[in-house]
Amino acid sequence: MSIAYPTLSCMKPVLIIRTGRAPDNIRGRHGDFPHWFRLGAQLLPRQISVVDVAAGEALPPPHEVAGAMITGSAAMVTERLAWSERAAGWIRNAMDAELPLFGVCYGHQLMAHALGGHVDYLPGGREIGTQPIELLDEAASDPLASTLPASFRAHTTHEQSVLELPRHSTVLARSVRDPHQLLRHGPHAISTQFHPEFNADVMRAYIKRKHADMQREGADPRQAFGNVAATPIARRLLRQFARRHGWSHAAA
Repeated sequence: MSIAYPTLSCMKPVLIIRTGRAPDNIRGRHGDFPHWFRLGAQLLPRQISVVDVAAGEALPPPHEVAGAMITGSAAMVTERLAWSERAAGWIRNAMDAELPLFGVCYGHQLMAHALGGHVDYLPGGREIGTQPIELLDEAASDPLASTLPASFRAHTTHEQSVLELPRHSTVLARSVRDPHQLLRHGPHAISTQFHPEFNADVMRAYIKRKHADMQREGADPRQAFGNVAATPIARRLLRQFARRHGWSHAAA
């Protein structure tokens, strides 16, 4: 039996909530956040709508979009910037409407903050580079995480983290440094502290950019650079989420 999918012309757009921009040198060489998310989810340009909330652009009502992906940012959730708090309110409304949501890094933290969790600086300093991610037992019953292997690699770069979960959220995966790498917030809402939209070249570019900061903090940027590796499992998450919620019909 064949499945009749709606045509692109009658589908609601997938919203990319842009909470920041890649640094100029990275953006000039590798593109920017919306491009990476669109490619990761395997969506066509005409399927997406980008709203730059950090620039003051207004978000549409949740019922006007098919779902949303929330990007990373150089801002900090703890700054409680006006645009960020408005986006947090929108997230709460979207959750009430059971809209599919996928938050990454700042988006992950913002979702947790919006839903009652606590975000602050990660104990021990920034986590940056390609990290092993370990699934927890709770992942076995999760519709998305249950498709993942017990351990996989993912790219990370963050100073803040989710330190306390929202009341109804579930931890699905952790890294050595961060116990809250993958969270389930509801039947259609998930978030990752790691970056499924990054490729290895982007990860290397971030390590080069943070070279001096890493040295000052006692980390070894050369080692981190040398340990960068492909992350096919993590990169597949956006595509699987998009397909699960009817945004993309590309093979998972």
